[in-house]
Amino acid sequence: MAAGSDQIVYDPRGIVEAESRATAPRAARLDGLRLAVLDNTKWNANKLLRRSMAQLDEAFGFAAVNYYRKESFSRIAAPELVREIVANNDVVLTAIGD
Repeated sequence: MAAGSDQIVYDPRGIVEAESRATAPRAARLDGLRLAVLDNTKWNANKLLRRSMAQLDEAFGFAAVNYYRKESFSRIAAPELVREIVANNDVVLTAIGD
């Protein structure tokens, strides 16, 4: 607020509070692993992910390729979906297809 002014100015940026987490360790190899493909339901994500997973599977020979879709690109993945992906896969591929 400026000196002598009765106006209050708000900062529109807000405050983001997030817990810091370490990234998962990188897989040393991809061949023989189970690949999860998470489609965020953006308009072109499906095309990008399907082509990418096909090329990656051809190059590395995954034991399995499992395709998942979020409910909406504007929402976080449902906890039960995340648990399923973690339980049944070794690595995850996701992308934004805009």
